[in-house]
Amino acid sequence: MSQSTPEASPVTTSGVPDPKRWRALFVIAMAQLMVILDASIVNIALPSAQADLGITDSDRQWVVTAYTLAFGGLLLLGGRIADYWGRKRTFMLGLLGFAVASALGGLAPNAGLLFGARALQGVFAALLAPAALSLITVTFTESKERAKAFGVYGGISGGGAAIGLIVGGILTEYASWRWCLLVNVPFALLTVALAIPFVRESRAHGDTSYDIPGAITATLGLVTLVYGITKAGTDGWTDSVTLTFFALAAVLLVAFILIESRTRNPLLPLRIVENRNRGGAFLTMFLTAGGLFAMFLLLSYYFQAVLGYSALKSGFAFLPFSIGIIVSAGLASQMLPRFGPRPLTFGGLVSAAIGMFWLTQLDTTAEFATHVLPAETLMSLGLGFVFVALSATALAGVSPHDAGVASGLLNTTQQIGGSLGIAVMNTIAASATVAYIKENGVAASQAGAVHGFAVAFAVSSVVLAVGAIVGLFFINADRHSLAEHDVGVPDAG
Repeated sequence: MSQSTPEASPVTTSGVPDPKRWRALFVIAMAQLMVILDASIVNIALPSAQADLGITDSDRQWVVTAYTLAFGGLLLLGGRIADYWGRKRTFMLGLLGFAVASALGGLAPNAGLLFGARALQGVFAALLAPAALSLITVTFTESKERAKAFGVYGGISGGGAAIGLIVGGILTEYASWRWCLLVNVPFALLTVALAIPFVRESRAHGDTSYDIPGAITATLGLVTLVYGITKAGTDGWTDSVTLTFFALAAVLLVAFILIESRTRNPLLPLRIVENRNRGGAFLTMFLTAGGLFAMFLLLSYYFQAVLGYSALKSGFAFLPFSIGIIVSAGLASQMLPRFGPRPLTFGGLVSAAIGMFWLTQLDTTAEFATHVLPAETLMSLGLGFVFVALSATALAGVSPHDAGVASGLLNTTQQIGGSLGIAVMNTIAASATVAYIKENGVAASQAGAVHGFAVAFAVSSVVLAVGAIVGLFFINADRHSLAEHDVGVPDAG
């Protein structure tokens, strides 16, 4: 299939930047917030949904992982569809589909339909997320403005998960767990209505044939990998089923790389990842997500199961994290054009690693103000810098033709890294808890749970520290490099 439709320019015919670009950013930010919120909002609602629908303990993970599988596995393909079919068009389709899937999930009468609706949400999120990020890339063509735009995007990406826990707590406590899904419907429809006048269409021009073999092997490979990670979290890393899925994923992903190196118009042009700075940014994002995402899950259990917080109070306990991300992302957007991405990435991840290690001091009677608040503050203030710097670096120098797939890859590294981190850290925490209880007796079960959390937080801090080192040695772009890589004005005809 091939199209020759010229790319609609995100600038006016006089070469002046789109006067609606800041309103477009507001619309894009609304959509991104919805996607990020939905990845975490169900964590708070899950106990209520499980009781209401009679979901077993072994199956409850699918409320989260059905979304993760579809989202993580289809992001690359979603990015290419956005490039070729039209980024605004894909953006709006993603929003409408997400609204329908959310309504199905919110009204689900049984577990099976809920799992299916969550998977469908993931499918449309895989269209929506890369379209949103690539729209920022092609709409903001000047480095300082793009840094501000990425500051907004980075603040939402980092703080959205914590905000989701707050919103989930409020809706679960005062309405119903179903509203954690149904709330997306009016939110998505409002965003579509605003996108029509404010977001300008853009698409790749020239050769826009789809790489079908690459799409199949990449999608199946990523879905298989995420599913293998999920099985490892429940059945163990050495289980035969887990190892089979990992082996199959490796074969599929190797086949994908071979296909991409030989095909004329690849789904993932290898030039995108071969660039030192972009490759370093993707790897650093993978490690950042791997070290961070499990924290939300484990700390939620700590608040509710150990400290006895309600769902609402647990959600608000993450509020300082959200505030810190927003503040530091705003500062990062001002500092990135002056200092470049490397010092922001390294310093931010060092701060995040220290904050994560602070959580290893938790016990069964810990005070929020002395044990949790300092850790959240250090992590969030550091990560705001990281998300802004990595988003800008990963997309610097990418041609408008490849903006969608590069955006999809950035989201993929975050999603796969987060899935792997959750599976690994949850397994580590459970194993450490079992060992502690075996040594100290059943009476120490709560202390054992806290011990397991502490061990997982320690490993997470090491992963974040490794990310800081990777960013320091791989990312060498300075402020001048990012300015030189301003996204050019696409051809209008």
